Amino acid sequence: MIKRTLFQFFHWYSLGDSRLWKEVAEKASDLADMGITDVWLPPAYKGASGAYSVGYDTYDLFDLGEFDQKGSKATKYGDRVAFEASCQALVEHGIRPIHDVVLNHKMGADEKESVVVRRVDADDRTQIAEEDVEALAYTRFTFPGRNGKYSKFIWDKQCFSGVDLIEEPDESGVFRLMNEYGEGQWNDEVDDELGNFDYLMGADVEFRNVAVYEELKYWGRWFSEQVPVGGFRLDAAKHIPAWFFKDWVGHMRDTVGDDLFVVAEYWHPHMETLTNYLELVDKQLMLFDIALHHRFHDASKAGGDFDMRTIFDGSLVSAIPEHAVTLVDNHDTQPLQSLEATVEPWFKPLAYALILLREQGTPCVFYPDLYGAEYSDKGDDESQHQVEMPAIGCLPKLMEARQRFANGPQVDQFDDPSVIGFTRHGTDTEPGCVVVMSNGAAGHISVDLGPNHSSALFVDFLGHHEAEVTVDDQGRAAFPTNGGSVSVWVRRDAL
Repeated sequence: MIKRTLFQFFHWYSLGDSRLWKEVAEKASDLADMGITDVWLPPAYKGASGAYSVGYDTYDLFDLGEFDQKGSKATKYGDRVAFEASCQALVEHGIRPIHDVVLNHKMGADEKESVVVRRVDADDRTQIAEEDVEALAYTRFTFPGRNGKYSKFIWDKQCFSGVDLIEEPDESGVFRLMNEYGEGQWNDEVDDELGNFDYLMGADVEFRNVAVYEELKYWGRWFSEQVPVGGFRLDAAKHIPAWFFKDWVGHMRDTVGDDLFVVAEYWHPHMETLTNYLELVDKQLMLFDIALHHRFHDASKAGGDFDMRTIFDGSLVSAIPEHAVTLVDNHDTQPLQSLEATVEPWFKPLAYALILLREQGTPCVFYPDLYGAEYSDKGDDESQHQVEMPAIGCLPKLMEARQRFANGPQVDQFDDPSVIGFTRHGTDTEPGCVVVMSNGAAGHISVDLGPNHSSALFVDFLGHHEAEVTVDDQGRAAFPTNGGSVSVWVRRDAL
């Protein structure tokens, strides 16, 4: 059985200058050797800020670094030729490319239009003023640099439900576009934060417009004909009506492949909200386990005061593991980003052991945790900050341990507030392991491995603990860990 492991091959401050697609191709072989099965790539299409765009300010979905638009031909990550080559390199090494899909909004319109809007209370989006306001808004996208190649569809004010900027009068805020869709109301089946979280940013896409709906389905089919597609990461799912993604993902499965790996970003800490969303989309996709990420963040900040027995409380992976993608950090949670909730480096080996070596969930590894990252940016205090995200030294070994030793039935021992562990008992043909960790002082767990392991010698695969553990003739032993550390105990004769 293949143990799926997802790798996020970028972060918010990934180097530009068209280098990333080349790096993907160069590292494909090494990632395959580490056991990576799927690589999550950043948005490949042109953003409103051109070569400086991380990719979430979507301008033209059909420009994969091919056309001179927004000041550049290439995107931040490279041109179309390099993008195609990176995807092909992944496939050649048995890795599935997972593409980031940003359909919620568009930015960088080519023309203004005369519109009628109504002002919206930004703190309660259900409160929409009754007064119509005539204004100008950037809602017309003609893509002159592409000149109709691949799609002649023109986006205009009928394609959007809201904007955050108008002219004549000049105002910023949240504005409901008064068009023929929704009778002046936002979409339903979105998150109820701020009353209704349909609107997020830019020109908010109106999915009730059938022409828009069909264009986005066509784009999905077109995209899958341009490059290999192993699946999709769906951005901003809480702001997009669930019925749309239920239909869109179903259409992609019917036309592209029924085995697509699809994971949606629904940024919400409550497991009940996520499980409800999964029901709305007929469980056709997976979700990132945001609640577990926040548990890791809290644990890393609290140190020995955090009760490790509760680490999975309220997590999606504890409730619906087959639909949970577990993560430690990502591009939104890294330092200086909008959802900053970084897991402290000392705790990351423990967190990665908890997502890589257990039966439940599909783990996602973050680029800076494997390769490190350095960057600078302004913080909320308007000061410039230099950030270093160190590579987690034992992460390659943990990834190797996932492939070699995370086998067989799992037994948890979450009995102590600081020292917890679990055993993977292996199979008839594959070895198992004993995982022990502590967020406080050094400690151990006592494990009954059974008579098959009588007198066997175990060592820490990570090299964190220097001891050797000999199992008694009944198959029992105490497996230690250092304070604030994790050890993965394996039979020496399995190395």
